[in-house]
Amino acid sequence: MYDKKYMPRHIAIIMDGNRRWAKARGKSASFGHKEGAKTLEKIVRYANKIGLEYITVYAFSTENWKRAEDEVKALMLLLQNYLDDYAKRADTENIKVKILGDISALSVGMQKSIQNCMERTKDNTGVTFNIALNYGGRDEIIRAVKSIAKEVKDGKIDVEDITEEMISNNLYTKEEPDPDLLIRTSGELRLSNFLPWQLVYTEFLFIDKNWPDFTEDDLDNAIVEFQKRTRKFGAN
Repeated sequence: MYDKKYMPRHIAIIMDGNRRWAKARGKSASFGHKEGAKTLEKIVRYANKIGLEYITVYAFSTENWKRAEDEVKALMLLLQNYLDDYAKRADTENIKVKILGDISALSVGMQKSIQNCMERTKDNTGVTFNIALNYGGRDEIIRAVKSIAKEVKDGKIDVEDITEEMISNNLYTKEEPDPDLLIRTSGELRLSNFLPWQLVYTEFLFIDKNWPDFTEDDLDNAIVEFQKRTRKFGAN
């Protein structure tokens, strides 16, 4: 078991393998996503139970729009229902939900569900549950650069005032610690445009298991593995 004194504050997860899991069972991609959503709910509840402060998951990337139209529609409906359900349970679960990404490209109904869920859960004091939705890491950095450039143009800051902290404060994750640990399921060994700024000193763990099969024990084992590592942050 892991040492609770050295818990990671923030875990990020690339939930990969829903479609692969479904295909292996002769099921549709949407069935895989539904099972993946059940796994996510279970893991977030467990993260809250063990005292994790932040959990960030990659739900839908800016590149995922390239997938089949029926799959995208089904996934968006699943995500909207998921958010509506969290909003209803806000008073009992103490989980704070935040959305990372460009929500302006989403449907009006989805935007309303996002705003309602974030508003209903904003005062909760348990785990902060970040859902990266219509998120792209490079797009996030471009948005931060444009925001800072406008302040320079308006004379509010000088170019020399720009720091790492300022850039971090213009990202979707502002005021949050960078992830200590990144978990990616399904055995893929890449970041796929996920949190490129925030993950520079994060510990990576790649698991050869599809997301619907991920369990609370897998999260425990990931924390144990994290605690075995020595984080140097560029030092000797």
